[in-house]
Amino acid sequence: MPRDLPAQPPTRAQSVACELAVVVPTFNEHDNVPELLQALEGALKGIEWEVVFVDDDSSDATADEVRALAASHSRVRCVQRIGRRGLASACVEGILATSAPYVAVMDADMQHDETILPRMLARLKSEALDVVVGSRYVDGGGLGSWDAGRARISRLATRLARRVVPAELTDPMSGYFVMTREAFMGAVRQLSSLGFKILVDLFASSPRPLRFAEVGYTFRTRHHGDSKLDSHVAWDYAMLLLDKTIGRWVPVRFVAFSLVGGLGVFVHMAVLAVLFNSAATTFAIAQACATGVAMVSNFAINNALTYRDQRLSGLQWFRGLLSFMAACSIGALANIGIADYLFDHGGKWFVAGLAGILVGAVWNYSVTALYTWKRSSV
Repeated sequence: MPRDLPAQPPTRAQSVACELAVVVPTFNEHDNVPELLQALEGALKGIEWEVVFVDDDSSDATADEVRALAASHSRVRCVQRIGRRGLASACVEGILATSAPYVAVMDADMQHDETILPRMLARLKSEALDVVVGSRYVDGGGLGSWDAGRARISRLATRLARRVVPAELTDPMSGYFVMTREAFMGAVRQLSSLGFKILVDLFASSPRPLRFAEVGYTFRTRHHGDSKLDSHVAWDYAMLLLDKTIGRWVPVRFVAFSLVGGLGVFVHMAVLAVLFNSAATTFAIAQACATGVAMVSNFAINNALTYRDQRLSGLQWFRGLLSFMAACSIGALANIGIADYLFDHGGKWFVAGLAGILVGAVWNYSVTALYTWKRSSV
């Protein structure tokens, strides 16, 4: 009989459960990751914690840097996502990847003050709250080195959020908060997971009003890398607010898809006018060229905006274009067929026309969502 092996002492992970998970979405934050880890180690002494970096396949090898740190730091975990992007959805996946009863969300760029994390966690536990938000607009908070233009944009975005968040919440645009797992799990299945503003999404999606408090902090200057704020962020935020106001009746991607389709009408007519009136082209050729340009334009804009989190690139872009054009060609035939049928059976011309447009739009949206971008849409 083999001799019994001596009992092994429990490891720290086995003996002490993780109380707080800090979820950090990353995209090209290679140089910030070790600095943030060092800052968290200094701020969270006396708390059992882990940090989950959720990386959207950064081109600067951020995920490799996280894995290298994890080899010598038992608190570090890496979730690398390939083929999808978005801060809000990254936060959701990071929270679902940990079993900690309390979760924090913060940026990797060192702009959030990690030293207030223990105070946020203490308030969350002692005051029976659902979420504690790091706020730039309460006592002790500030915008740091923001210029007047960026401050105005932030205030405008805050005012727009008032339709879906409590008026008492001073900083719904904050990307820095701590919440209970229970509160998160209550809202997760209703989340839109669109864009960058996960806090607005959580407040708007919770089946009950969230109990919250705010702790002030001063927004710091980014240490390394470039800001992710651009025109796409404004689009994503608008889509999030639309989803939380009309999304229960109409999918927000369908709204965006239809807006792009409306723009395509102007592109079509502009190309048709130039080719037929200025280039002395026959109408049939001009119409065919205008149709092709409009389809390519619609596909490119939808790929960049409507399906930004699923956008196609490289060879997939061209394959997607072909499937998009095929679907829209059938949609055009359906448009004409329905409109002609209704008109021949006594329908008003404008009613028949609108019905054809609606049928064609629904067909195009449904088929391209299924075959071009190949994921279920919001």
